[in-house]
Amino acid sequence: MQFTIQREALLKPLQLVAGVVERRQTLPVLSNVLLVVDGNTLSLTGTDLEVELVGRIPLEEGSEAGEITVPARKLMDICKSLPDDTAITLKVEEGKALIKAGRSRFTLATLPAADFPNVEDGPGAMSFAITQNKLRRLIDRTSFAMAQQDVRYYLNGLLLEINKGQLRAVATDGHRMAMCTVDANIDYQERYQLIVPRKGILELARLLGEADDTVNVVLGSHHIRATTGDFTFTSKLVDGKFPDYERVLPRGGDKIVIADRQTLRDAFSRTAILSNEKYRGIRLTLESGQLKIQANNPEQEEAEEEVMVDYNGAGLEIGFNVSYLLDVMNVLGHEQAKMVLSDANSSALVQEAESDESLYVVMPMRL
Repeated sequence: MQFTIQREALLKPLQLVAGVVERRQTLPVLSNVLLVVDGNTLSLTGTDLEVELVGRIPLEEGSEAGEITVPARKLMDICKSLPDDTAITLKVEEGKALIKAGRSRFTLATLPAADFPNVEDGPGAMSFAITQNKLRRLIDRTSFAMAQQDVRYYLNGLLLEINKGQLRAVATDGHRMAMCTVDANIDYQERYQLIVPRKGILELARLLGEADDTVNVVLGSHHIRATTGDFTFTSKLVDGKFPDYERVLPRGGDKIVIADRQTLRDAFSRTAILSNEKYRGIRLTLESGQLKIQANNPEQEEAEEEVMVDYNGAGLEIGFNVSYLLDVMNVLGHEQAKMVLSDANSSALVQEAESDESLYVVMPMRL
């Protein structure tokens, strides 16, 4: 097996594929990347048995077909350390991978390609195509609310739901919930749900671009597969039932506040500096035309902000975790944010003032 490739052409796909590879592995071969030369294509594969990523790179003439696995991190570090515009030649001899680049020579240990596992993918139950920027927006708008290492393992991932031609993503950690819905023209009228694990979602988001290029998605009973021009991403699914998120959406809030998103975000950021580092609580006091934001901490330090808002209803005092509100303000797209509140013990519904595409639910705190 032998091929020659420009450093730039190899580095970005290698970094993405190596991102899937876990540093601490029980199986030595799982810290390797699988290199396969077939015709004029080099494919790189990394996996941790949950998530698998395959990158494909076109090669110049003069490559010899073959397959081998080499240490992912070491190969990536070698590529990173070489100067730009370097041509890299890799060839396998006597069970070692010999790398030549300019005046540099490296010899890497290898493991046979036959030892490399592949993520099993059963038959696909359904498939659809969607633009990369739409899928990326779905993930960006919701993934921050996924739980991390929650015992309720089905919360450590993102719910994808197909219903009446729309694609919806929902994430919750039990304290807040994020939901985003886009029209995807998916020809499937029933409701279809699956949970993609946290690592799978984060790796998929790294792959997707901002462009209108399509990504083809295949959903199976145990896996999801997404294919772009250069990559094939496969992830196992979380086997569990996601909570009924529609029951969490607050109904009947009568206090509607509209404010400039950036102004709110800046005010929350400043008051957060003096909030309790553990509980991150802030107090919102709502009056006609004005929102007062206050924070204090065990050192008796205090912060207070007043923000002009579009509101003319009854007064309200309510507490929130400021980190949750900031997360929402950071992903909203429009200039105006809308908060719907009812009382001090009910969750707030936050969204863009002109759009229902993304909805966020934040539970209140007792202060």
